[in-house]
This record gives sequence, structure tokens and C-alpha cells, in this order.
Amino acid sequence: MLSAGIVGLPNVGKSTLFNALTRTHKAPAENYPFCTIDPNLGIVTVPDARLAKLAEISHSQKIVPTAIEFVDIAGLVKGASAGEGLGNQFLHHIREVDAIVQVVRCFEDSDVHHVSASIDPIRDIEVINTELVLADLASLQKRHDRLQKEVRAGDKAAKVESAIIEKLLPHLDRGKTAITAILTPEEKAIVREFFLLTSKPTIFACNVAESDLAVVAAHTERGRNGSFQSSKAGAGDAGYSTATHVRAVEDYARHHFATEAIVISAQIESELVDLGENEAMEYLRGLGVEDSGVHALIRAVYHLLGLRTFFTTGEKETRAWTIHAGDKAATAAGVIHSDFERGFIAAETVQYDDLVALGSIARGREAGKLRSEGKDYVVRDGDVIFFRFNV
Repeated sequence: MLSAGIVGLPNVGKSTLFNALTRTHKAPAENYPFCTIDPNLGIVTVPDARLAKLAEISHSQKIVPTAIEFVDIAGLVKGASAGEGLGNQFLHHIREVDAIVQVVRCFEDSDVHHVSASIDPIRDIEVINTELVLADLASLQKRHDRLQKEVRAGDKAAKVESAIIEKLLPHLDRGKTAITAILTPEEKAIVREFFLLTSKPTIFACNVAESDLAVVAAHTERGRNGSFQSSKAGAGDAGYSTATHVRAVEDYARHHFATEAIVISAQIESELVDLGENEAMEYLRGLGVEDSGVHALIRAVYHLLGLRTFFTTGEKETRAWTIHAGDKAATAAGVIHSDFERGFIAAETVQYDDLVALGSIARGREAGKLRSEGKDYVVRDGDVIFFRFNV
């Protein structure tokens, strides 16, 4: 199972967010730096409204969603790449995850300590990125030095690897992440073997206060449309300030990582873990928020990891299955059972939207929307598949 590591400076809300994501009280979330030392692990269900609709169509007795793993990692401080704070442990744990969720504090609260004594999300992001870049520079330089003997001996693989490192070193030295380096597909495949920290796909979680949640949503939406005025008397300067921080993170994420930023109030969502799903959503709607930030973040991380979902459905159960983007039908069949892949005959496939519009598999077949696909068919997110096989 692929995993995403939750990282950030101390006291930005990482453990609180972890508890909200996992709907537990597993991670200590105290108001002091490094309250998390050993990483906390949690398996998180990926929310998908399509499951309930498919179950309704098939009269399924059970619904089985897919899941991913989140890892709550100790806070990083300036100098971590040189061993400051819990630097070495922090970097080791990041190296083991497949993607990064960088939590950024965007709220003002004098009662919650900040290691830099002020709120500046972009500065905080750059502290994290600088430490990851420095760690990667040191790692690559060592690898480059070790290769030189083989390069001088004429080893072709060593020469290729050395040339890629020589392309990456100046890129990193300019403070840029490895994932933004312009490389060929073949070079990218080799770089994956370097296990660089800055080559991991990253998403940002803007942690805001409960009181600012609805205001921030309204501000940021108006901000995208070119207007950035407060519409709520007494929404307070705090709401406007938080919205400004969020917009700055969104812009930074887009321009420096080609990624997105999700707004979330980790504190309020962690306090809702003891409520049922419907009760929690009703509470959030009462705050003026239509969807859970936790749900949005989980779905965004799922896609960030390059994962996609196909469905199987019937009277017994409706189930979501995880594949990688670009996987073919035979590979998808193997996710269910190796016999399905080994004896693959065909994949009877209908897109979710078509099936819901028509209301049943029978109508989908009559309308020609249920197609028979071969093993080389590239499965799309939302495909509902019935595999035919023989072993």
C-alpha cells in the first residue's frame, strides 16, 4: 500500500490532522515542539460517493471502499539536514513514504507556539524545502563521488547515472526540487532509484482556525475571481489575514510544485472524529462549509500518488479497487485475484456516469454502453468492470 507522510514545522497541526484523517486519537497533539517522535501510521478510507450510488443500483449488501496509508512524522526545524532537532530521524522517515503532505500553519493564535514566533507560511515552506534540498545535495554528491572509479573504467551505466547527477546538482543548488527538474522518462526512471526527498510528489494542507474556515472559503473564491474584499462584518481581520496566507500558499504550490493546496481546519475536524459521518457533515454545513477538508485532502493525495479507482458491483457487494494510472485491464484483474489475470478473457466495462444515467447493467448493455475490452485496454478512473476469465 502506498503511503503519504505528513510533514511540517513543529506545532503546525500535523498530529491533529493525522487524528482527523484516521478518525482516531492515536497521535499525541500537544502544544509543544516534537510531541511526535516515532511516526504514527494509519490506514485511511478514501471517501467516494460513487460507491453508494452503485450499491443502490445493484442492491448490494455491503460496500467496500479503497484505502491509503498516512504517516505522521516528527516536526522539522532549520538545520535538520545537519542533524538539528530530530533531523536525521525526520529525513529517514520521509525517505520511506511515497508522497508528502506538507502542513502549513495559516492561522494566528497567540496561545499556540510557533517556532519562529510569527506566522509566515511561505517562509515555513521554504524552511522545509531548503532542508530537503540540502539533504538531497549531500546524498547526490556522495553518490557521484562513489561512481567516479566506475566512470573512469568505462562503465556505461555509471556514466549515465553520473551524467544525470551532474544535471541534478546545479538544479538543486539553485534551491529547486528534484521533481521539477526537466528529465527524460528514462532519466526519471533512474532518478527513482536515488530515493531523493525532493523527488516525491507533494501537496499542501493549509491549516486554518475553525472560526476562519467559511470566511477563508469565501475569500479565496472571490480572490480567484479578482475581488478580495471582506463580505462578513466582524469576519474579522483574522479571517482576511488567514485568507491572504492561504492564497499565498496556493500560488506558491502552483508555481513551484505544479500542485495544489487544500484548506482544512485540523482542530475542528479532529474534534468530529467521535461523531458519525452524517453528524460531522451536518456540523460542518452549520459552519458554512459544504465538504470536509479531510475528505478533499484524502482524495487529492490518492490522485497525487498516481492511484485510480475501478469498481465491481453486484448483490453481494460493491467494491472500489485501486490501480495505478495507466494500468491495463489484465493488471486490474490481477488486483482482484491472480487467477483473474492469469486466465483473463475479457473485461466487460461501463463508465460510472453512463451506468448511473441508465440505471442498470441491463440498460447499459441495451444502450451499447457496456463494452467488451481486451487485456490491453487502459482502465479509466470510474470504470465499472465485470471480468471474464478461465483457469
